[in-house]
Amino acid sequence: MPVFIILIFASYLLGNIYVFVRGLQALGHLSSAIRVIFCIVYLTLALLLIVMMLLRGYKQIPASLAHILFQLGSGWLVFILYMVIFLACADLLKVFNQSFQYGFHISLLLTLCILTYGYINYQHPKKQVINIAVNKPVSQQDKLKIVAISDWHLGFGTNNKRLKKDVDRINAEKPDIILIAGDLIDNSVTPVITQEMDKEINRLYAPMGVYMAPGNHEYISGIDQSIDFIRKTTVSILKDSMVTLPCGLQIIGRDDISNRYRMSAKEWANLTDASKPIILIDHQPNQLADAQLIKADLQLSGHTHDGQFFPFTFVTNRLFELSYGYKKTGDTHYYVTSGIALWGPPFRIGTNSEIVVFECSFIPR
Repeated sequence: MPVFIILIFASYLLGNIYVFVRGLQALGHLSSAIRVIFCIVYLTLALLLIVMMLLRGYKQIPASLAHILFQLGSGWLVFILYMVIFLACADLLKVFNQSFQYGFHISLLLTLCILTYGYINYQHPKKQVINIAVNKPVSQQDKLKIVAISDWHLGFGTNNKRLKKDVDRINAEKPDIILIAGDLIDNSVTPVITQEMDKEINRLYAPMGVYMAPGNHEYISGIDQSIDFIRKTTVSILKDSMVTLPCGLQIIGRDDISNRYRMSAKEWANLTDASKPIILIDHQPNQLADAQLIKADLQLSGHTHDGQFFPFTFVTNRLFELSYGYKKTGDTHYYVTSGIALWGPPFRIGTNSEIVVFECSFIPR
């Protein structure tokens, strides 16, 4: 087991023990029956995410129940995180002020307020409009409207109800092209199939097509099963492949770096026509310099979620050269989106879910 996974599990275990002990202390004046109920509820919530991950391929759980249980279990991760932060601050305060008696209660109130804000914020994706000038021509027109999304994580977390709202938001933009930068599916294809999510996905409409590249969660879900599902929809999956539109625009979908044998930037540079516009979809923004070697005019990535909730934004900022937003290097525009949805905990704290609208202009022929 990788060291990183061990550290995460150990941190989660220690955090749960810390909050549990402090909770029992806070309930010490109440009856033993209430404390027993507290223990049962606490242990259930602490184990719920693990249980749901083990049952991710199980078909018999009703979709609505699975959605609630998964959100409770994954939400518990963030609950513990903020409880630990606030309780540690309260315990430190108590060192200097022995009369301070309500650390657990105040920590619980602050945590619930922050999670309520994070949940409401997550339910309202923002729209980012990015104007991009490409110094290459396309035939028939000199402007294109491209709607880009990433990290939908369809399954137990992002259910059909949320998917329907997001599809409506995307179609309302009336895009020429729709791009999906990976992680369409979350942890298993099973809940996506049982909820018949293909019907909602097929409502996505752009006259010039809907294209996506795979992400690491397509591999977690089983890359072959993921591709089989996606090919039953109107989404064109580009797994180390390219499509050239009638207007001359080239769209490359790089395979995720989960595949160690994906095509290199040098190989792609030999396959593309650098005189025509190139859009590169690469789920993880790990190798930004590759886009310049390929002579891509725009690279779209996702994966980072912009950290999803504080303080993990600082972590993603350290891990990635560009963990969120726009930058330009030479003639290449880069955009790393925070994603239209998210993995696991249904909270956006210090970050936003988003739909990105690229208003692209090209030089006249």
